[in-house]
Amino acid sequence: MIRTILARLRQGHRTIPYPAQEPVLPDRLRGRPVLDGAKCIDGCRKCAEACPTDAIRTEGGKLAIDLGRCLFCTDCTEACPEGAIRYAPEYRMATRMREDLVVGEGTMILAKALDEKMRALFGRSLKLRQVSAGGCNACEADLNVLSTVVFDLGRFGIQFVASPRHADGLVITGPVTQNMKLALQKTWEATPAPKLVIAVGACAISGGPFAGHPEQNNGCDSIVPVDLYIPGCPPHPMTILDGLLRLLGRLPAAKSQISNPKSQ
Repeated sequence: MIRTILARLRQGHRTIPYPAQEPVLPDRLRGRPVLDGAKCIDGCRKCAEACPTDAIRTEGGKLAIDLGRCLFCTDCTEACPEGAIRYAPEYRMATRMREDLVVGEGTMILAKALDEKMRALFGRSLKLRQVSAGGCNACEADLNVLSTVVFDLGRFGIQFVASPRHADGLVITGPVTQNMKLALQKTWEATPAPKLVIAVGACAISGGPFAGHPEQNNGCDSIVPVDLYIPGCPPHPMTILDGLLRLLGRLPAAKSQISNPKSQ
């Protein structure tokens, strides 16, 4: 016992101080894309043509990226001859509405908190059942990381449970394969109301790299109603945590919009 206590003292406090302090993230983090349409050459669509999921839009001379489809693979940055796209280490990207994931050069509308009644129910205690609907285990791994001592999801009253009957909502990963469609529907039906649905990762939002394949359903929002979209392939644990806390109204003076990092 004494050795255990001494070891803990040597290790010190390992849980990050977020949200009291901003997290320290590596510069190489592929976070929110930064767009500079002024650099685009008229008629150039090299970035859009290089994108494996058709996430980039260039209609009307305006550059935009659908973060719900983006794999954060950097194929677009490598293809662009003018450097009009780059990825910044910006982790805040979760939204309440699917259309808010389509971002251009202006501000991005981040997830707003639930209404007062729902916050009263879930704000201090939220139990979630995770459903891997055909995922590759990347998003699932980052969800698991949130329960480690570094992030300590439980300190916010958020926990993953084994049964949907004990849950307040579902966290869905994967493109919802045909084999998992019925299982997802049954899990949703088994979760008592009122309930939430959180789509984590490009696959759960849009089908990701499998979009359009007949053996999957292009994400989960055509099967169950989604309350929170968290983009990424996979999303960084901080992106997931930030989205969850925004949904519950647990961030101090949380901003609902974030400016293009290039203008900050």
